[in-house]
Amino acid sequence: MKKYRKVNGVFVAEGHKLVGDLLKDFECQYIAATKEWIEKHEEETKNGVLCKTEMDEVTEEELKRVSFQETPQQVLAVFRQPQYDVDVNRVTKESLCLMLDDVQNPGNLGTIVRLADWFGIEHIFCSFGCADIYNPKTVQATMGGMARVKVHYADLPTLLASLDKDVPVFGTFLDGENLYKKELASHGIIVMGNEGKGVSKEVETFVTERLYIPNYPAGKETSESLNVAIATAIVCAEFRRR
Repeated sequence: MKKYRKVNGVFVAEGHKLVGDLLKDFECQYIAATKEWIEKHEEETKNGVLCKTEMDEVTEEELKRVSFQETPQQVLAVFRQPQYDVDVNRVTKESLCLMLDDVQNPGNLGTIVRLADWFGIEHIFCSFGCADIYNPKTVQATMGGMARVKVHYADLPTLLASLDKDVPVFGTFLDGENLYKKELASHGIIVMGNEGKGVSKEVETFVTERLYIPNYPAGKETSESLNVAIATAIVCAEFRRR
């Protein structure tokens, strides 16, 4: 539960691939794993990163009883939540960052973190209304991307107000300029909005560059909107293509 994750400062990850990725970057407190997994990681458990980690050898059936997955994959781990310090003006002037305004679906958030990892975006700024990055569904959906992408929670209007005036703030809107014809930057913030309501009015006032993902062919009746994770992928791909 979120309140206990917050009180204890921990989160759960499952599966040999995801746990393996996170072991490189996060402090591991506890592991429940099958004999097969423990034998494969014998060196790490004796002399490496897991030598001081509490660990239980469990059967597949025991693992299934505590797993969040329908088909558990050998290992479940409890990690410490990292604490990040960030100079927002510096990172937005030196690199491209994402900002998520009340993206509430855990799967969408996790997929966006995975996308950010793919496109070399190292910082995501989330509103307090966003899904919890440490929700088990979100953690799994990141596919290990959260090991390389730092997710920060903040009051977005306050954060945006603190930015220097020369930091470009991009946002996606139905009345925006064609993404494929608009001049784009290699740094700044890309704002993506809520699944149903889009970007909030409070955040919209800080957007300096309005973008639109055109449908094809122009004028043809189509779906009302795109899934926020898919829209994020399209926008990030175009920024990186430039």
